[in-house]
Amino acid sequence: MTEIRAASPADADRLAELRWEFRAGRAPAIESRDAFVKRCAAWMARELAPEQAWRAWVAVSEGAMVGHVWVQTIEKIPNPVQEGERHAYLSNFYVQESLRGGTGTRMLETVLAWARANGIDRVILWPSARSITLYARHGFTHQGDVMELKLSTLKSEL
Repeated sequence: MTEIRAASPADADRLAELRWEFRAGRAPAIESRDAFVKRCAAWMARELAPEQAWRAWVAVSEGAMVGHVWVQTIEKIPNPVQEGERHAYLSNFYVQESLRGGTGTRMLETVLAWARANGIDRVILWPSARSITLYARHGFTHQGDVMELKLSTLKSEL
């Protein structure tokens, strides 16, 4: 059975390899695999330190890390009215294809249990077309109310 556990800085090298696997097939890479994994692993080790806002969970099957999900806590400015002050941004959710069909559900449930236990009032994410049904089964809504300003586009237009 696949184990779901919290990631630690010691997992950074394998997490970076999974990040490469997850993202490099979607668009042409702008750096070599080795350079990316080294750079990403350093970032991940730093961001997984206890005092940081990022958390990650991993799926481990037969001793091998086969999936991950990342969450960043977003603190809002204190509010004098009944409104939540902690959000979470869920990102980088990936399970190797051979282990899909339950592992992702268990990982998402683990993240949501952590969010509830830690006073998170809203979880936001940008789903892929394939993942929308998973999130919908867990109560997420997809109303398109997120607004975004893509600065790289803005710069090119100036």
